[in-house]
Amino acid sequence: MQDKQSGNGGPLAGVRIIDLTTVLMGPFATQILGDYGADVIKVEPPGGDGVRGVGPRRNAGMAAIFMHANRSKRSVVLDLKKPAGRDALLRLAAGADVLIFNVRPQAMARLGLSYEEVCAVNPKIIYVGCVGYSQRGPYAAKPAYDDLIQGAVGIPALSVEAGSDVPRYAPSPLADRIVGLAAVNAVTAALYWRERSGEGQAVEVPMFETMAQFTLSDHMCGRSYEPAIGPSGYARVLNPHRRPYATSDGYLCMLLYNDKQWQTFFRLIGRPEVVASDPRFSTIDKRTEHIHELYAMLAEIMATRTTAEWTALLDAADIPVMPMHDMDSLMDDPHLRAVGFLGHVEHPTEGRICQIGIPSTWSKSQPRVTRPAPRAGEHGREVLSEAGLTGSEIDELFASGITFAPANG
Repeated sequence: MQDKQSGNGGPLAGVRIIDLTTVLMGPFATQILGDYGADVIKVEPPGGDGVRGVGPRRNAGMAAIFMHANRSKRSVVLDLKKPAGRDALLRLAAGADVLIFNVRPQAMARLGLSYEEVCAVNPKIIYVGCVGYSQRGPYAAKPAYDDLIQGAVGIPALSVEAGSDVPRYAPSPLADRIVGLAAVNAVTAALYWRERSGEGQAVEVPMFETMAQFTLSDHMCGRSYEPAIGPSGYARVLNPHRRPYATSDGYLCMLLYNDKQWQTFFRLIGRPEVVASDPRFSTIDKRTEHIHELYAMLAEIMATRTTAEWTALLDAADIPVMPMHDMDSLMDDPHLRAVGFLGHVEHPTEGRICQIGIPSTWSKSQPRVTRPAPRAGEHGREVLSEAGLTGSEIDELFASGITFAPANG
């Protein structure tokens, strides 16, 4: 990889990424890559990334969701609809390792930023499109958002099979987050390929197909075979009793899975015969076949003791158990506190904020947060100068409104 400025000595130190993504899926991916040490240059439109204004914020353009998805990046504003803005972007791309975007490829082509056009200035670039749908199919030009993709891959329908009164989206943008992780995988794998081959390439990461793989891997079941040997749907996961158990004073998450765990649990409560002699529950195959009855039985049993009593009993027996957190109690979880997963830092414009940590631990190239989330255009002059634009060229971009910097930035 080329010797470029990098924020730290993380595993992607020396990699420069031009980030044309907005909202959540792409920014989540590039935030991780930035934490991994890549120099991520976030190129924003004149109005800035739209999610800058979504949700609580102390100052305009610096909403909480934006800050969590855009740390470890530098920001430059460019109006790519104007020729001078497009030319400046190509100057940036000429010295980059990766260009990543999450608009439709047709829009990139209209901007004069197709793979062929970017490759012409940098043949070794890795050009990554986080798109809604594979460009080989009839949905190629359709818009895509998290809710649409969740619905299209059956998540709301699965919620009904699992007991919901109406179809529901997962209460988290799962598609954006999962496809963002897939994009991180694609970028790092393509970088590795280039290290061995010397070749750049175009990579397409489609939301629909990525999420279809995610859900079908669990739920194809009997339809995995031709002809089908049973219906689709993973019975244990779709069991309406598969939910946090109500205790006598709250809720608790417990999972009994293997033979030892089932045997231990029923021995603890004085009913070893349930798995020892009841043919419905004696083996994993039989338990799966009768999982509705078994989980209903567990629900009745769990309601007989308090959350604290069950937690102590199950922990002592090494049976998997965890509290059912809400978002506030999750932030106070003693394990997360012990590992320092959440920390307070001073943001240069937003004051004291709570920052989410990096989940993984590395023995030699530990990633770290390299920069606070930037204001729109905060690093414009330095980034454009690094790309080889002269002072007068940069001044002209400012004068023509193609770029701008925040006050005192």
